Amino acid sequence: MLLLFFSILKTIFKTADEKHIEKINKTLNHKVSIIVPAYNEEKIIAKSLESLVNQTYQNLEIIVVDDGSTDRTSEIAKYFKKHSNGKKVKVLKKSNGGKASAINHGIRHSTGELIMVVDADSKLEKNAVKLMERYFIDPNVAAVAGSVYVSNQTNLLTKLQALEYIEGLNMVRNGQALLKLVNIIPGPIGMFRKDALYEVGLYDNDTFAEDCDVTLKLITRGYKIDFESDAVAYTEAPEHLLDLIKQRYRWTRGILQAIKKHKGLLWNIRKNPAASLTMWYMLFESVFWPFMDVWTNMFIIYLSVFSGVSILIFYWWSIFTILDMAGALYCILITNNRLSLVFYAVFYRLYFISIINIAKIFSTIEEWFGIEMTWGKLERKGKL
Repeated sequence: MLLLFFSILKTIFKTADEKHIEKINKTLNHKVSIIVPAYNEEKIIAKSLESLVNQTYQNLEIIVVDDGSTDRTSEIAKYFKKHSNGKKVKVLKKSNGGKASAINHGIRHSTGELIMVVDADSKLEKNAVKLMERYFIDPNVAAVAGSVYVSNQTNLLTKLQALEYIEGLNMVRNGQALLKLVNIIPGPIGMFRKDALYEVGLYDNDTFAEDCDVTLKLITRGYKIDFESDAVAYTEAPEHLLDLIKQRYRWTRGILQAIKKHKGLLWNIRKNPAASLTMWYMLFESVFWPFMDVWTNMFIIYLSVFSGVSILIFYWWSIFTILDMAGALYCILITNNRLSLVFYAVFYRLYFISIINIAKIFSTIEEWFGIEMTWGKLERKGKL
């Protein structure tokens, strides 16, 4: 709720910020290098690259890094070298080394002052680069996140994820941006100052959440991390429950690995309050809150079954459902999304959040005991 309040304040202040940016934006023309790490993305990479070559911002290059694909990813990417709308497109091939390795390879072959990282399964709106580039008039801004929306809203699960992305991810980042402390630059759309990336040693491959890790490294160095809500990327969400659980296992374990890696910052409140605040928020969201939420739900079910107060429990649940729907309505109106998604807020707390939190709990336990886990790449359907 606090971040939602911050998000409202950010929305109010954004107009003034944009007017200031527009006054000085005429002097900006950073060269932007868009890095697209790709591994077996033949089903979807064409739509992603098409959205990049059609960007309204002209001073950019597009670098596709084929990370050891065994399909037609490189062949499809090379098509855009001849159909690039005047944009420079490079296709680099390397042996498989993971996403972080692919991004770093692309950065080392880039010529831009700014680096934009875009997942090969994401499609950007045509003004995304232009909207994000202008934030770098502030030398203290090291990175800017964009909004991510679900493209394949085909069933209950993907529609609930669409609502989650609007409420739980984009609006949360909007609130964090009031303090210039966005804690994760999302894989589908993020822009960085190249010098800042080199300062922190580029991306590391020792966590499952390289985007979270690199963001924390930048915050640790005292940089600002901002958010542009109108710079939009669309991504394909898991359509089946098992795929969703696998994805959230990886997300949670990656965040926990990043927290463990930078654990010294948790108690470094006086020296680096911004980094410490960010770390505690991530720890609360990833560990404390899921355990508290699941325990509370179990306790409420016990009361309703054995204490004869089920009607009170129903009233309690109804109040929170109304609040959920009100919050969903506000977020959807602000982001101009489909109003029909408000209806799915009824299932959001009852079904979706419980599943996500249970997945977080089990992934936390597995990470605690060091149980081995692979990357768990999601099979794409091509529904961008």
